[in-house]
Amino acid sequence: MELISQAYSEGQNIIHDMALLKPEWIEAKSAGLIALSGGKRGEIGRAILSDNGLAGDALQRWMRVFPDAFYLELQRTGRSGEEQVVHGSVALAQQFNCPVVATNEVMFIKKDDFEAHEVRVCINQGRTFEDPTRPKDYSEEQYFRSQEEMVELFNDIPSAVSNTVEIAKRCNIEIEIGTY
Repeated sequence: MELISQAYSEGQNIIHDMALLKPEWIEAKSAGLIALSGGKRGEIGRAILSDNGLAGDALQRWMRVFPDAFYLELQRTGRSGEEQVVHGSVALAQQFNCPVVATNEVMFIKKDDFEAHEVRVCINQGRTFEDPTRPKDYSEEQYFRSQEEMVELFNDIPSAVSNTVEIAKRCNIEIEIGTY
């Protein structure tokens, strides 16, 4: 909560219209946190996709910041570049003894909700649904999958699914209501 508040109060990026975290803020507040790599949009995933040779260095740095609490995030939602990141992440995980975890970047509840989600995205972007130039950043696979679906999707990497349970066991937060 402190990090996201800091991002919104000090890390506004006007060009990309988003709140950003600086690595040094994360490093300063990493104690007790569990971190995931961010899939293909995270620093390690982008390095894998660009094939710039920096993925291993980035992984080692984040593993130092989050000792025994950093996971390489694997996603299979049918979007471009994901499988390259999955394979690259698994190779890095083996090389540096880093656990992997399966996630799904859920954007809507049921698979049938995809078109309604796309319409909401168009409204947000000020575009029409029929616009052939509109960005298509989401896939119909970004619905809330069942445990069985995730197990089947990652049947070639079972530790990625079992690590979701391990992370859940380690999560515990108490939020004090009524204070700032």
